[in-house]
Amino acid sequence: MVLAEKLKQLRELEGELRGLRRPMTKAEVLRAMQAELGESISHAYLCQLESGARTHMSPATRSLLARFFKVLPGYLVGDPAEYQSAIVSDVAAEPDALRAWLTAGAEEMRDDIFLYHLLLRMARHPDPRRLFEALDKMLSQPAGPKYAASGHAKRSA
Repeated sequence: MVLAEKLKQLRELEGELRGLRRPMTKAEVLRAMQAELGESISHAYLCQLESGARTHMSPATRSLLARFFKVLPGYLVGDPAEYQSAIVSDVAAEPDALRAWLTAGAEEMRDDIFLYHLLLRMARHPDPRRLFEALDKMLSQPAGPKYAASGHAKRSA
């Protein structure tokens, strides 16, 4: 997905999240950005970014837009040509409920890139249930030597 498409999608999502039942207009985004963050960009600049006339932005602009839309700044770059946002594995097509659940969870956590990739990796694992069993076993183990019986970390002198 290119930057212009991402910005349009973010305006749509922001409008829904704010209860507008429609995408926020560019002007509404800029007014809200100014009111909530105390700074903004120009309408013309946002139009150029969203139309694709500009495909790159300054780090300061990327940071500002990321804070406003509550996404990671890295999301606000165009994806490489070979990047596919859809899952291209046959794993998701299997009737396995756990894999489907992990895949759906990954999509819900798309803004948290670590959890997104971790859940997808788990969904693609040959036996995802075994991963949960291993995690359960690990969590059942007593805390390591750096933890006291009270559950608090020991302090080093």
